Amino acid sequence: MLTIDETVMRAPVQACYQAGADVERWPERLPHYRWVRFQRRDGFGTGLIEMAAGRAFGPLSWPVWWVSEMHVDEARPAVVYRHVAGITTGMDVEWTFEDRGDGTTLVRIVHAWKEGPRWPLPGFVRRWIGDAVIGPVFIHAVASRTLAGIRRHVERG
Repeated sequence: MLTIDETVMRAPVQACYQAGADVERWPERLPHYRWVRFQRRDGFGTGLIEMAAGRAFGPLSWPVWWVSEMHVDEARPAVVYRHVAGITTGMDVEWTFEDRGDGTTLVRIVHAWKEGPRWPLPGFVRRWIGDAVIGPVFIHAVASRTLAGIRRHVERG
């Protein structure tokens, strides 16, 4: 499964990176996030982190949850996750921030997951579930709302 979500934000790279990496503030900035908790903190944006969000289906919100190893690279800049617990265990996620030279930033989130969920099913079935259901229905839905919320936050200043 490969899911790519991106948007252009009318804000400098550093503001976009800071808002993307400051995950503990996401629940107050992003209403679809239920909680974000560091289980182990190794520094700003780095450690073992538990996240929970809701995937909207009309008036209903389907709860989603995962634990990731997170680290930031301020020099690039990038925010990187490796999912280590939850249905999406084994998924790699990378946020990148590209200065467009006009005061805007292209923010891209890439979710890559080779094997799909670790359920007792044949590999091709697990990959199909990741490609056809989890990626487009859950990952894309939550990631696109997250980008939209971060964009609203940074563009307000």
